[in-house]
Amino acid sequence: MTPLFNFSLKQKAEIFRKIRTFFDAQNVLEVQTPHLLNHPTTDVYIDSISMQVNKDIDIQSKYLHTSPELEMKKLLANGSGDIYQICQVFRDNEQGSENFNEFTMLEYYRLGFDIQQLMDDVSNLLSALGLTQKVIKLSYAQAFSELANIDILNTNFNELKKIAKSHDLCTDFEWIEDLQILMFTDLVEPKLAQYPLCFIYDYPAGQSALAKVSGQIAHRFELYLRGVEIANGYDELQYASEYQHIFSRENQQRFQLGKATFAQNLDFFQQLKSPLPQCAGVAIGVDRLLSQIDQI
Repeated sequence: MTPLFNFSLKQKAEIFRKIRTFFDAQNVLEVQTPHLLNHPTTDVYIDSISMQVNKDIDIQSKYLHTSPELEMKKLLANGSGDIYQICQVFRDNEQGSENFNEFTMLEYYRLGFDIQQLMDDVSNLLSALGLTQKVIKLSYAQAFSELANIDILNTNFNELKKIAKSHDLCTDFEWIEDLQILMFTDLVEPKLAQYPLCFIYDYPAGQSALAKVSGQIAHRFELYLRGVEIANGYDELQYASEYQHIFSRENQQRFQLGKATFAQNLDFFQQLKSPLPQCAGVAIGVDRLLSQIDQI
């Protein structure tokens, strides 16, 4: 049973109404983008669900979207202004107490925002949904230092492996970012349960995903409610060449791990001939959010 089923239909509808009221008051436009795409995600640790369509006409492979992100960025590059979307997303190989093959995502983008402004905006949204607890903000390095006594940004791969082994953690990883993620999950994340609302921001550059990078730091954040990850936000990359570089790197990493690799999404690059305006965006797992609203 998913956490969503703990919520009544009326409660869920009321939360959706409040979300839409929040964005309407700020002139953020609700949009819908296609769920069935020509290209799968190249994210190293997210897998698309594929299917074949038009078997009796001209058989083609299509993919259910794992996130509306790229389709919404096409709209941003073409002058949409601030936008949001509530939709179902689909991911293969996701199963567990907090992970499902299908779940509801709220994704939105604010023009001119950086991640500090977006974290404040997400806090305002949570307040509108009834979550008025004190907001804690910790940088990734601060969280590791205060909660695990590790200088995460200034510890190399070999030294980090020694520390991980002292905690009986696996160290069989190709890249330091994977070990950092495991150590965060095992040594830091459980201690975030003491905070009702907590943002972790400024991740190591190796965990940048599609966020801008300055030196050692990737300008992205995650939101935790009582230690459960709810949202992931970025100061967004703006240029097609930047996305092309990231997608190529992801494909190389997928190849090293023996996973399928995919052709570049040329349509996306074409749509970004005009770069994205400066903006920050966030994806919020609505099912997890609802489950935490029910408990806080």
